Amino acid sequence: MTGSGTYALLAVPFLGVAVLVAVLAGIVSARRRRAGRPEAAARGRRTTVLTGVVAGVALLVMTCVFNNVIVGLGIVAYDPALVLGARIGLFPVEDLAYSIGAVLLLPSSWVLLDGLGTDRSRRPDAVSGPVRSERPTQPSRAAEETP
Repeated sequence: MTGSGTYALLAVPFLGVAVLVAVLAGIVSARRRRAGRPEAAARGRRTTVLTGVVAGVALLVMTCVFNNVIVGLGIVAYDPALVLGARIGLFPVEDLAYSIGAVLLLPSSWVLLDGLGTDRSRRPDAVSGPVRSERPTQPSRAAEETP
């Protein structure tokens, strides 16, 4: 790997997948809104924004702190020929790409997985009442009849 910005090029596929998942989550949220489930879509939008902000702040702060620590201690080193040049403290700005991708993936996954684990009885397509067995059951025996 030679050339300027190679570390940044390593982050491109990860960020690409994160952006694709975020776009897919936006499409799913819009379809839920149009399908007559505005409460689920509104809850999804609020959850997405709140989760994105909280996760974004936490991950970016932790990334900045811990990347500076591991670079400062010499645990990780970056080849100066392979970075873009911009740094945040001791680490190159390219390292933030993974945190930004995670910030996109977390709320997007939340939106995409919303409703998968919900109670089926609340869904309109669910069968009402308990599922009954097709096999006839035998009458229970009294304690004195049990062999």
